[in-house]
Amino acid sequence: MLGECLENVRKKAPLVHNITNYVTVNDVANIILACGASPIMADEQEEVEEITTICNGLNINIGTLNKRTIPSMLLAGKKANELGHVVVLDPVGAGASTLRTDMALKLLEEVHFTVIRGNISEIKTLALGSGSTKGVDADVADAVNEENLEKSIAFAKEFAKQTKSIIAITGAIDLVADETCCYVIRNGRAEMSRITGTGCQLSGMLTAYVVANPENKLEAAAAAVCAMGVAGEIAYDLLQPKEGNSTYRNRIIDTIDQMDSKCLTNGAKFEIR
Repeated sequence: MLGECLENVRKKAPLVHNITNYVTVNDVANIILACGASPIMADEQEEVEEITTICNGLNINIGTLNKRTIPSMLLAGKKANELGHVVVLDPVGAGASTLRTDMALKLLEEVHFTVIRGNISEIKTLALGSGSTKGVDADVADAVNEENLEKSIAFAKEFAKQTKSIIAITGAIDLVADETCCYVIRNGRAEMSRITGTGCQLSGMLTAYVVANPENKLEAAAAAVCAMGVAGEIAYDLLQPKEGNSTYRNRIIDTIDQMDSKCLTNGAKFEIR
C-alpha cells in the first residue's frame, strides 16, 4: 500500500545525505523534513564518506555540477555502495552540456544507483549516451503522452534492466519502473513546472521513501512520486487570488508535511502495467 510507505518514513525518520543543487538545496532539506525524514547537506570531499556512513541513504543531484563536487559525488556514491545504502541519482540537465552528460555517465559507470529519477530527456541521454535537453527541462519532442505511452513504458523497463535500477521518469505522465513492472502515474499540475526545484525536492523525498521501505523499493518510489503529485494538486487548490508560484512552492511543502496515508491513498492516480 502506498499509504504504508508514507507511514514507514514517519516511523523510521531516515537520515538522508544530499549532494544537491545549490539553487534548491533549502527546499530539498525542507521537503525531506516535511515528509518525516532528516536531511544532511554535505558536499565537501574531505567529509562526504564519513557523512554517508552515518546516513541511511544518499541523494546525488548534478544540477549545479562543478569540479569541486565531482570527486565528492564519486566518493560518496562508492562508499554508499560499499555500505549497501540506497543511492538515488538526479541527472539534472544531462544532455545540455558535455560536462553534465559525461559526469552523469561516469556516475552510472562507477556507482550503482537504487533509483534514477529525471525527466524523459535526461533519462534518454543516460540510456543513449548522448542527447539534448532544453536547459534543465525536458524537450517537448520527448514528452511521455498517451500516444507513445506503451513505447515509453517499454523503454523504462529496458533501461531498468540494463542498469539494475528503478527508473523514475517524471513529467505530465510519470513512469516508475523496474524491469518487469511499471507504475503509470497521472497526478500533479502543470503549474508545478513553474517552480524551481520540484524535481529536486522529489529526488530527496524519494530517497527517504525507498530507505524506509527496503522490502518494497519500487512501490516506495511510486508512493513518493504520487505524494508529490497529490501535494501539487492540493496546494494549487489552496491558492488564494493574487498568490503565485512562491506561495505555491510553500504550500506544496506544507501539504507534504500534513499528508497522511489516507490522503495519499485516496489521491493517488495510477495503474500498474
